Amino acid sequence: MVPAMYAFLRRPRWVIATSVVVVLAGVFVNLGLWQLRRLEEARQRNDLLAARLALPPEDLDVMLQAVGEDLPAIEYHPVRVSGVFDPSGEVLLRSRTLDGVAGFHVVTPLVTGGGNAVLVNRGWVPMEMDQPPVPAAPPDGRVVVEGLIRLSQERSGLGPADPAEGELALLSRLDIPRIQQQTDDNLAPVSVDLSSVDPDTAGDLPIPIGPPPVDDEGNHLAYAIQWFAFMVVGVVGYVILVRRSARSGAG
Repeated sequence: MVPAMYAFLRRPRWVIATSVVVVLAGVFVNLGLWQLRRLEEARQRNDLLAARLALPPEDLDVMLQAVGEDLPAIEYHPVRVSGVFDPSGEVLLRSRTLDGVAGFHVVTPLVTGGGNAVLVNRGWVPMEMDQPPVPAAPPDGRVVVEGLIRLSQERSGLGPADPAEGELALLSRLDIPRIQQQTDDNLAPVSVDLSSVDPDTAGDLPIPIGPPPVDDEGNHLAYAIQWFAFMVVGVVGYVILVRRSARSGAG
């Protein structure tokens, strides 16, 4: 039974208002729970990333043969690969920053032999090095590169699109199939973010981009608290409004 002083809640406008508050409260709670699920996913990714970064480097060909088409299973795994850099096939990735300074990432094919090569992201260079091959040349002769395995990058959402045809010196992303169109080498299906090269004859540039952080949880917890706060404020505010209306008889 609804007390007489709250009988006004049966009126159509109050029924609608109550329904709206209940629906919005449910939406806010679900949005908060969704953010908590995303937080848990981020923590799981961080744990997986930390575990992979702690592994010793392995031979690239061996790893590719072991996983077949399941390339995500080896992303960010430390790797070692030997070959000769080919600056003639170098490309730049635009819109890359380092400590807030704009520049490019330099991607150079490492020819491993037998017509095969792997794309190596050698790191960041400033804006003035806007034409490949950049003055910060890789070592000559055969080298051993160590770094992290990365997957081919694809356009997401409304991100910039690279031309589908022609030979490109600047690209928006490290898209291996797109770069394959402009080289005769058979490119590996993954690339390598360089961490070290032996022998190392380079100067200060390019600057290796380094491993990703393993403690980045994003803003999911803050967003979850925000949605739950919206729910509490909405429900409490509506209850206060109902009680005031009941006391004043203005319902």
